[in-house]
Amino acid sequence: MDFKKLAEQYKGELYNNVLPFWLENSQDKEFGGYFSCLDQKGKVFDTDKFVWLQGREVWMFAMLYNKVEKRKEWLDCAIQGAEFLKKYGHDGDFNWYFSLTREGQPLVEPYNIFSYTFATMAFGQLSLATGNKEYEQIAKITFDKILSKVDNPKGKWNKTHAGTRDLKNFALPMILCNLALEIEHLLSEEFLLETMETCIHEVMDVFYRPELGIVVENVTINNELSDSFDGRLINPGHAIEAMWFIMDLGERLKRPELIQKATDIALKMVQYGWDEQNNGIFYFMDRKGCPPQQLEWDQKLWWVHVEALITMIKGYQLTGSKECLNWFKRIQEYTWTHFKDQEYPEWFGYLNRQGEVLLNLKGGKWKGCFHVPRGLYQCWQVMEKIEEQQKSSDNSSLFNIFKKNAAM
Repeated sequence: MDFKKLAEQYKGELYNNVLPFWLENSQDKEFGGYFSCLDQKGKVFDTDKFVWLQGREVWMFAMLYNKVEKRKEWLDCAIQGAEFLKKYGHDGDFNWYFSLTREGQPLVEPYNIFSYTFATMAFGQLSLATGNKEYEQIAKITFDKILSKVDNPKGKWNKTHAGTRDLKNFALPMILCNLALEIEHLLSEEFLLETMETCIHEVMDVFYRPELGIVVENVTINNELSDSFDGRLINPGHAIEAMWFIMDLGERLKRPELIQKATDIALKMVQYGWDEQNNGIFYFMDRKGCPPQQLEWDQKLWWVHVEALITMIKGYQLTGSKECLNWFKRIQEYTWTHFKDQEYPEWFGYLNRQGEVLLNLKGGKWKGCFHVPRGLYQCWQVMEKIEEQQKSSDNSSLFNIFKKNAAM
């Protein structure tokens, strides 16, 4: 593959298509924050503001400002969103609501832990961009809130009856793998390493089940499998996304064996979740092959495929796995053909099993300025690394190069 050309393709899509779409259409110039409910052309069709998507957009533009280019429009976009969140996004004690009216009045209580995780990411990244100590403090306080909620993320808004079938979910330890690196600059080295090891253990030793060869979405509080709807649930996209988080931790900790294990699991999960009849990755599955309770189980979602692209290209870069490269090619063909809108900017989010567009929106309650731009950025960056490695390695194994670097 021509990785230099591919890197330019991903960078060009990010710069010329996706970022301008959000900069031009999502910013609420009257009340602050962002609109996420945008139709195919970028027109706002609902003005409710979802706190986790607000946080994601703050993070995105702050991250790009920090890591790519010091563009004033990116920083201004991030700051105005953060100021809206700071003023309206929480209850005064940094319990972050799920959704707000356009003006900032709370609509849904702080039941969703991801309002907290993305607020932490947003203010942590923006504190790096601005040096603003208030942003740093908000990130630290919110992170402490998250840690206090690990055993019961929904708190008093938990609908399940305690003591009957107590399950813990994969999503929180998964996101903490990424969050730990995102706010590394705010944590002590000792606490950071402790948090990393805890997250790695939960993902790789608890939710990954070697007896099944797959990652499950829920286990009991005793780390056992549950033969129930939730206990049998498999979310291939979650599992695949988590593996590139683990790869990043493996790089940070100089543990090539962890990277290799994450790569192996990712390959198992993409094979497990692939729809051989229609192509694409299923949204939900049941590990015993029973009918899933989610009626949307066979839909093909944008984020699942974008995250799979990141994971496969990272797996190839770090281990030299030809299987990862082959899967990357296969997923890339499907993703760019089906999700990219050939007529208007940004990408579709929801396809039916056959790959036809179900909703032509570009943003909504669950899709915002996050997976597509982050995926384009990540793939672009990894492709440039591959290009550099191939020039310097004289065709030797990329994994051997990484192992050599890790041992230094």
